[in-house]
Amino acid sequence: MNISGSNLPAMSGAGPSGEVYSASLAKKQQQADGRAALALIESAGSAAAAQTPAKSVTASLGNNINVYV
Repeated sequence: MNISGSNLPAMSGAGPSGEVYSASLAKKQQQADGRAALALIESAGSAAAAQTPAKSVTASLGNNINVYV
C-alpha cells in the first residue's frame, strides 16, 4: 500500500504534511475495516449459537430396494 502524499491529487505539493494526512486516513480506514471484521465475526458466532440443530429427516421412499440377481 502506497501512502505517500505525492500520489494524492489535492496534496501533490504539500510535502511531509500530506504524507502525515495520508497516513492518518489509512490508519482510520484500517481501524474501520477491523471493526467491521470483528462485528462480522461476532454476528456469525452468535447466529451459529442461536440456531437449533437440524432435525433428522428419514425419507420413506428408497429405504427398501429390491434387487434381483
